[in-house]
Amino acid sequence: MRLTLHQITKSFGAVAALKGISLEAKAGEVLALIGENGAGKSTLMKVLSGAELPDSGNMLLNNTPYRPQNPADGKQSGVNMIYQELTVAPHLSVAENIVLGSEPRAFGFVKYPIERIKEVLAQVGMADVDPFSSVSFLSIARQQLLEIARALMFESQVVIFDEPTSSLTAEDVKALFKVISSLKNKGIAVIYISHFLEEVMEIADSYAVIRDGESVGNGRIEDVGISHLIELMVGRSLSDVYPKIPHQMGNNILEVSHLKGKILPQQVSFTLAKGEIFGISGLVGAGRTETIRCLFGQDPTAGGKVSIHGNNIDLASWTVAKALRSGLDHVSENRKEEGLALNLSIAQNMTLSFLAKISKLSLLNLRAEENISKNWVKKLSLKSSSVHAKATSLSGGNQQKISLGRILELNNDIFFLDEPTRGIDVGSKAEIYRLIQDLAANGKAIVVVSSYLPELLGICDTLAVMHKGVLSPKKMVSNWTHYQIMLYATSGIFETETTA
Repeated sequence: MRLTLHQITKSFGAVAALKGISLEAKAGEVLALIGENGAGKSTLMKVLSGAELPDSGNMLLNNTPYRPQNPADGKQSGVNMIYQELTVAPHLSVAENIVLGSEPRAFGFVKYPIERIKEVLAQVGMADVDPFSSVSFLSIARQQLLEIARALMFESQVVIFDEPTSSLTAEDVKALFKVISSLKNKGIAVIYISHFLEEVMEIADSYAVIRDGESVGNGRIEDVGISHLIELMVGRSLSDVYPKIPHQMGNNILEVSHLKGKILPQQVSFTLAKGEIFGISGLVGAGRTETIRCLFGQDPTAGGKVSIHGNNIDLASWTVAKALRSGLDHVSENRKEEGLALNLSIAQNMTLSFLAKISKLSLLNLRAEENISKNWVKKLSLKSSSVHAKATSLSGGNQQKISLGRILELNNDIFFLDEPTRGIDVGSKAEIYRLIQDLAANGKAIVVVSSYLPELLGICDTLAVMHKGVLSPKKMVSNWTHYQIMLYATSGIFETETTA
């Protein structure tokens, strides 16, 4: 047994986050830690890594008492944590990030072990990356792989992965699983946190489920199915992950023709109708996010035509403020840097996009702010002690719900949702999918960008695929096959006939 946790408790004021959690992780195995957002997974891992001290309980690492006082202490003991939210320093180089906090020195000077750095980069599929290049030039997916390379750099007894594939392509996931297999072969215990239960079934040897801060199930992964894991997570049967609410597509309200971006020279054309849920698939880096950012005024364009409700817009002077006033809204895939003001409260974040709506004579109506926030906290089942709690205190999935609540309250006509369920558990995903279906039933037009293909096929009416900045023709979801989608995503070849 590499790691043992026994009756771990942790409270934050009156809120009990952990209520006597126990689990075991064996050397050379992958333990899947499963639970809804707010179940206590992140708090438990912070205790394990030394970021938080437990109130009671004990831990054993290699059958020796283990109680890290801080993350550096945990890392020195061989426990490495790869967080869901990126912790890279974008202004530093790849090499500097990999050894950050543990820089090897000779005669007082930092000496970078370049060969070892290249080795760990190759292990995570980044052999083509220059160790001296700036991290700011890496995509979100590659920054996540860099986090993994950092954990592989030094000797580890336990490596914890917190939603490691949330920004990775299918190929990157395969590369990650190879890395995890190599860790197992070295006798390292891997704790794997993921809301993608298909991944859990593939990579894990055992599982532990926690709900509301308590252990509710554990065992060998081969002895259970996905439906049983879901029931343990949510405490009930979840028969319909992709709910269907009747809605009809009306007239086109957004028309995009030959849109080109300056950052990525994509060429994109599509129409979006009232009541339509339009999915955009493709590999990470293909230009999906860049397209949405151009349409929402976040990134500059180099050409093309866009009309909203039949009115042509001037792309040269297009801004986020103008997009909001024109009925567009956006949930960013990067909630940490673009989607939220983490140092502000839930209530403040919920209302940031429409302060004028709840103000009079430049005075903010705090009662209105609180009531609006409480309404969406209830509707989205957001777990928090108070709407006045800071956003940074919430789990990643609950932070995402704040972003969704904000755009839902603003009630615009067109929604761009970029990875809307990233880091959200399966129970909460079903709630988000129902909200998206409700929006379409109320005549809203929605564009969903997602790396999770079952999600797109499950909730969208139409779908197109992007390859190197070029968007395929749009088809009804029922007319796509997995083969056709992956064929265009990887090669740019568009098949017009359905392939069995």
